[in-house]
Amino acid sequence: MTTYTYTPPVVGVGPPFLPLVRVPTRLRPTYNVSTTSAAASSPRSLNFSFPRRRYFFPPKSTMPSAAAAANVDEMKFPLELSDEFDFDRIVSSDGLISICGFGSLLSERSARSTFPDLINFRVGKLSGFRRVFAHVAPIFFERGTANLDTKEISSLSVESCEGETLIVTIFEIQRSEIPAFIEREHEFRFLAVIPETLNELFYINPAVICTRYSDEEYLKTRCKGDKGIFFQQYGRYNIDKIWRDDILPCRVYLRHCVLAAQNLGDIAYDNFLDHTFLGDRRTTIREYLATTGSGIMEEEPPELLKNRYGG
Repeated sequence: MTTYTYTPPVVGVGPPFLPLVRVPTRLRPTYNVSTTSAAASSPRSLNFSFPRRRYFFPPKSTMPSAAAAANVDEMKFPLELSDEFDFDRIVSSDGLISICGFGSLLSERSARSTFPDLINFRVGKLSGFRRVFAHVAPIFFERGTANLDTKEISSLSVESCEGETLIVTIFEIQRSEIPAFIEREHEFRFLAVIPETLNELFYINPAVICTRYSDEEYLKTRCKGDKGIFFQQYGRYNIDKIWRDDILPCRVYLRHCVLAAQNLGDIAYDNFLDHTFLGDRRTTIREYLATTGSGIMEEEPPELLKNRYGG
C-alpha cells in the first residue's frame, strides 16, 4: 500500500469551496488520450461490446499553494479510524467530515437517502485502491434481494492495490452523523484518504472510505470480541463468514451501481466496469456482465426498491 505524508491547514475549510493543493505523487492516472462525453440517461438495456475509452485530465493552473498546509502536526495517509473519536482527527473546523462513495453512493439520490443533509456532492479520483465484490451484506437479506443458492449475496468494498485508480464521489456530512455511519457500515475498516480532483489536484480535507476488513479483525475490533454482536449483525441470517472470495454480486445492487456510475458520465462508467472485480480479483465487471452476469442490467428491482436501487 502506498503511504504518503500530508499536512492539514491551520484553519479547517469546508464546502462549498474546499481548497486544493498540488503535491508530488508517484501515482499517475491511468487515462491519457483525450476524449470526454456528457452523461447519458440510464437505458433499460446496456451494450458492453464497445471499445474501452481512455481519458486525459487537463491540469488547472490557479490553485492555492501547498505552503498553506504548514505548521501543523503531520499525519500519514491512509489513516485507519478505529472508533468514533478517531474521526475527530479529520473533522474540519466547521464540524464537517468528507465521505468517499464508490458503490451505491455513486448515486446522489442514493447518497441523499442515507445522508439527507449532505452537501457538496461531486466527482473525484482515488489512487491506490480497487473495488471488489468480496463480502456478504446483511442488508440484502433484510430486503429480500440476496440469493443464497446462487451465492449472489455480495456487496462492494475497496482494498489497496498499487497502480489502480478509482473514480469516486465525495461529499460532506456533519460530525454528529458519524455514530450512525459507523453502525450502518459496521463490517468495514474505515480509512482516511486524500482524494483528488479529476485533474490531479489533491483535496486538503481527507475523506473517509469503507475498506476491506477480515473476519478476525472485525470480531476483535468492531464487535469487541463479543460473538453476540456478530450474531446480531450476521448470525441471524445464517452467515458465519463475512469476507469471502467465492461469492457473486447481489444482482439488483450491481445493476444499481452500474447505472449510478453511468449517470456520472463516461469516465466514471468505464472506470466502474474496468476497475471493479469479482472475488477472484481477475474478472472485471465488464467481463462478468458480458458472460455469467448477462441479463442483470435488464432486470427491474422489486417494486418497493425501484427508487432505492434505480441508479
